[in-house]
Amino acid sequence: MSGQQFTLTTRSIKTTSGRISYVETGSGPVALFVHGVLLNKHLWRYHLEELADVRRCIAVDLLAHGDTEIDPGRDVSVTTNASMLKEALDALQIDKVDLIGNAGGGAIAQIFAARNPHRVRTLTLTNCDTYDNWPPEAFKPFMAMAASGELGSTLKAMLADKSLYRSPEALGPAYEQAGTISDADIEVYLRPFVRNEQRTHDLERFIAAFDNRHTVAVEPQLRQLNARTLIVWGTDDVYFPVRWAYWLADTIPGAGQPVELEGARIFFPEERAKMFSPLLREHWLAT
Repeated sequence: MSGQQFTLTTRSIKTTSGRISYVETGSGPVALFVHGVLLNKHLWRYHLEELADVRRCIAVDLLAHGDTEIDPGRDVSVTTNASMLKEALDALQIDKVDLIGNAGGGAIAQIFAARNPHRVRTLTLTNCDTYDNWPPEAFKPFMAMAASGELGSTLKAMLADKSLYRSPEALGPAYEQAGTISDADIEVYLRPFVRNEQRTHDLERFIAAFDNRHTVAVEPQLRQLNARTLIVWGTDDVYFPVRWAYWLADTIPGAGQPVELEGARIFFPEERAKMFSPLLREHWLAT
């Protein structure tokens, strides 16, 4: 999918949580894609193109991310983001989805599925915040920057010199091959955060709200979740070790054996889209 095609399909819908930005392609049963912190719906661009023949694919921008607009002070915790997904689906008159989450979006997907099991046809989780495994140690420098008010200047520095984004001190460890992430992609991810002071502050609040009590609280419901669940995990992730894939598989009754992607890292849905899309297709179409 070209950047132009992706932009032309971007829409928004008003909810109690805010005006939620999303992109959609295809038709049929709905697949809902949920990104994590510091990214946005752009993460899923390859999947929206590849899977449009079997699903109406929708990727949203979370609260405090991308083009989604919220009022100052709006709660932006993962639980509130899970509630936002329900509000967006209600507004779009969508009853049931194939739900896919990556990184923080995986935590949000777990919370949504736990609280709304009747609205989840299938669930797919990749490397993500799970139970009490977050915030990860490797992400704490970003948390410190957010707490000190330095995050905005850091984001602006990364936009001015994209190599900083790819560096080991920043987002480089999230990628298997950080050098392949284009300047244009980095621009799409980071520019919305510095459009104005409120957007930067909203991201700071999103990071400050990191608290694993949100995912710990839904463990009992996850243990009753019968939705067919696919777990795909990169084995070289510095944030979330592969043992958490097996925790999820042991916890969710509808989960199968985790699929391990050797050498992949947390943002593998972007880097290994050609490998991940067929797994989603097979998962969705299985009888």
